[in-house]
Amino acid sequence: MNRRLPRLAILIAVLGLVPFFVFALAAMRAAPGGPARALTILMAYGAAVLAFLGGVHWGFALQEAPAAPETRRIEHARLLLGVVPALVAWLALLLPLASLGLAVLIAGYIGAAVLEDQGWRRGVVPSGYIWLRWVLTVVVAALLVTVLVLRLLGRQIV
Repeated sequence: MNRRLPRLAILIAVLGLVPFFVFALAAMRAAPGGPARALTILMAYGAAVLAFLGGVHWGFALQEAPAAPETRRIEHARLLLGVVPALVAWLALLLPLASLGLAVLIAGYIGAAVLEDQGWRRGVVPSGYIWLRWVLTVVVAALLVTVLVLRLLGRQIV
């Protein structure tokens, strides 16, 4: 699949990083009461975006009518991939320790990108999409890892 992504999709995806930056920085600040609330907002936004990324695969699966058994297997895999990120995101929000929830979100983003990359290698995920997904995944994972490491070290930025 070599379909090009619309420029608006790229712009919206990049703008979608703004809340990650804002709330990751706020979650790392030493303001009283602020970091905990910012972390909750960061995790909720991260979970919503992760769930959305799974939904993209429902769109892929529903876009084409299955013909051959191989196509049906791909469709089933897409539908499963469409649900799993939402379940991972939900689990991350349910965990009693925010640090554990952050770790689950990080794993969810990286895991989804790895699976999508495999789909791209098989020609069922557009190359423009996978390029954008890896860029966004690296940025989001780096921000979430930074927040997680600082929390585990008991540090904050001033």
